Amino acid sequence: MSTPMPYADLGVIMRPVPGSLPARQAQVSAEQLVGLCHAVRKGGGRLLTLWGADDRDQGRGFALYVVLQDLQRLVVVHMRLSAADPCYPDLSEVFSCAERLQRATYDLLGMRAIGGDERWWLRHGTWPAPTFPLRRHVEGSADVLSGSAAYAFIRVEGDGVHEIAVGPVHAGIIEPGHFRFSVVGEKVLRLEERLGYVHKGIEKRFESLLLTEGACLAARICGDSAIAFAWAYAMAAEALTATTVSERALSLRALLLERERIANHLGDLGALGNDAGLAFGLTQFSRLKEDFLRVNAATWGQRYLMDAIVPGGTCVDVSELDSRVLVDSMLRLETEVQTLREIYDNHAGLQDRFMGTGCVTGDLVEQLGVIGLAARASGSRQDWRCDMPVAPYESLNVRLAVHSKGDVAARVAVRFDELVESMRLCRMLLQTLPAGPLETALGSTQDGIGIGGVEGWRGPVFVALDADADGRIRRCHPHDPSWQNWPVIEYAAIDNIVPDFPLINKSFNLSYSGHDL
Repeated sequence: MSTPMPYADLGVIMRPVPGSLPARQAQVSAEQLVGLCHAVRKGGGRLLTLWGADDRDQGRGFALYVVLQDLQRLVVVHMRLSAADPCYPDLSEVFSCAERLQRATYDLLGMRAIGGDERWWLRHGTWPAPTFPLRRHVEGSADVLSGSAAYAFIRVEGDGVHEIAVGPVHAGIIEPGHFRFSVVGEKVLRLEERLGYVHKGIEKRFESLLLTEGACLAARICGDSAIAFAWAYAMAAEALTATTVSERALSLRALLLERERIANHLGDLGALGNDAGLAFGLTQFSRLKEDFLRVNAATWGQRYLMDAIVPGGTCVDVSELDSRVLVDSMLRLETEVQTLREIYDNHAGLQDRFMGTGCVTGDLVEQLGVIGLAARASGSRQDWRCDMPVAPYESLNVRLAVHSKGDVAARVAVRFDELVESMRLCRMLLQTLPAGPLETALGSTQDGIGIGGVEGWRGPVFVALDADADGRIRRCHPHDPSWQNWPVIEYAAIDNIVPDFPLINKSFNLSYSGHDL
């Protein structure tokens, strides 16, 4: 039965979304969509993601899906678009982070945001001109390439202004991205990014896979967030099939997610020390991360646990002996992390590079819709483990790590705080691990979409699924928090010197792979 929500004055009647996440859904018109976005924004909410779907094979044209976070719940709405001219209102006027999502949606499906930025985002001159790869039947001529014209970067002109182009190929072994700096001397006046170079066609690959088969692909969307994407995918599949997961499996998932958070923070803290000239920090944190991953391999057979979570539960367990080994290793790790934090906090040269560098204000966080760790370092109290806790987080009383200065030093401090908290949560989970089966068979596929999401180490990781009655995936939309947070780096770099950009960039450590699906 449909339940009226506070948006009833817009004529929008919401109904519950099945699954673990607190969410409501509705079909809306263009006018209702814009009004809803304004209402959520006015109430302090944000845009989580948007995507498109080609339903022409079902006689329903195209569909635009928009997911908003309204305080402690999600609002999932969809709008039907015509098959002949699929267009919708530009939402970037309400949520600036919608811009790149809209551009990507056009590149993939030909769905156009009226009045929005019309520059391509994922096309780099390698797709046939009329081709939209996520349409049901891809049309195109292989001898006509799109994107042959130069990308229209925004130019800054004036006395002494010049440009520095960095990437897409970098000096280090990292993924490709292009950064166009407009500078005077060494001071950055403007930075513009261009991404999309590692677009892999993952969303297209999901199509026609069984729900159970898609789990393997989901865990490989972004290597450093394998657990987060695998859990979000499994949660969406379980919502779509009305499957209940055992308490033991959920606790094991949380254990693995927190260990993924720990591993990434260890790596970043070492890299940040190195970027600021303290090679000792890189050496020590690299050693700690390696030891940590070796414990993963000894316990579960994988350093990065890409095959640990499946729809319906987990493929791994923890014995009493494993539990003791895990707890002992984390107690030793906590002691070493505390020692290294004292060194970082009291190293004058390091703090001189960290403090006041790459500042992001709380107002900018709100304006750009920044999420996750980057937002918490600027005073925003947002964390899905606290705001929308799924089992077992509702009983763990997660201690939120928040700092207010918004500079590199604050982002480093949040990492240290979260390291300690994640180790505490891991010990608590191991001490209270409930009995129960590891895996439950999926039920029958229900109508509608299934959604899932967890607080990954960067921020909320979200997955939406649509499947046929036989359990074959029609559409899978994975969303990484890097979509929201890449634009803020363009602002964080302003008025800093060019040599500080690697340090600023690493303090966010956003994903190329998770962004360029």
